Amino acid sequence: MKILGIESSCDETAAAVVENGNKILSNVVVSQIDIHAAYGGVIPEVAARSHIEAIQPVINKALADANLAIEDIDAIAVTHTPGLVGSLLIGTLAARTIAIINNIPFYPTHHLKSHIYANWLSGFEPSFPLLSAVISGGHTQIIYMDRHDNFEIIGTTRDDAIGECFDKVAKILGLPYPGGPAISKAAESGNPQKYKLPIPKVGELDFSFSGLKTAVLRAIQKELDLPITTPSYELQNHLTEQQISDFAASFQATAIKILIQKLKKASVAYPAKSILLAGGVSANHPLCAELQKTFSKTHQVFFPEPRLSTDNGAMVASAAYYSIQSGEKPTDPYELDISPRSTIH
Repeated sequence: MKILGIESSCDETAAAVVENGNKILSNVVVSQIDIHAAYGGVIPEVAARSHIEAIQPVINKALADANLAIEDIDAIAVTHTPGLVGSLLIGTLAARTIAIINNIPFYPTHHLKSHIYANWLSGFEPSFPLLSAVISGGHTQIIYMDRHDNFEIIGTTRDDAIGECFDKVAKILGLPYPGGPAISKAAESGNPQKYKLPIPKVGELDFSFSGLKTAVLRAIQKELDLPITTPSYELQNHLTEQQISDFAASFQATAIKILIQKLKKASVAYPAKSILLAGGVSANHPLCAELQKTFSKTHQVFFPEPRLSTDNGAMVASAAYYSIQSGEKPTDPYELDISPRSTIH
């Protein structure tokens, strides 16, 4: 079964063709990172306009790279929730139009579900039951699955998502957007033990990262002997390169420790055979290494290839395939509604 997956929930315009849920025939992504870097974050209106320009060429290239015509496609899947309203509209309108004109079965797909199913594109299949940490700029959740297409949220963030926290700490340190790769690179030459940062105390399996961000800010102000009224954007002018690296390393190590601690608690409360990472922050190499170190003797450990950690169409097609195998019926493309916010389902 060949599925065309389309993704446009934020700032990547993507399309891919995947066969039987795990074989990538093509995977095309046009990123807007360079556009939004100048603003230090995604500007929704700019993102939507960029999707308009890119969506059809990206879909055409995905089909061409797979050496297929639209008539060879068995189903179309598209991200319809959650995400930026304007961005979601562009992808869904394109997908709906193609499905209607060509009479192809149509499957709207949840964005977080797609990130989890990126792990099925590695050539190996996670075993059920499993735990997945969905970690990105907009989400931090622990999800339990006892079978395909069945999701139970057992932990979530009370405030900031971990990726958002990376972005905000990077901005304080004067590092570029997106913050995850910038923090990780700076941390390579830093001492992760240099600054002791607190572990937030929240619900058993829930997260809180807002306090960690503030703790980094206060630690920098203390290190520089500056009053707490000093604006965060001024701090970077007083930091040396080594101080920036040490703060990046200390923050990253603390964030990883928080994630691993919560996953350890989750694995006790919800016995699982596999533990997965999903979402953009799963591309963090120190996190993946710590996950392997902690769980590889007791669980199967999975995380996507870096190119599949960020938004892409292949993960959308994979998620749709396993939903179809679980009995999901096509949706009438005329009746599809998008939703900027929704829980995984």
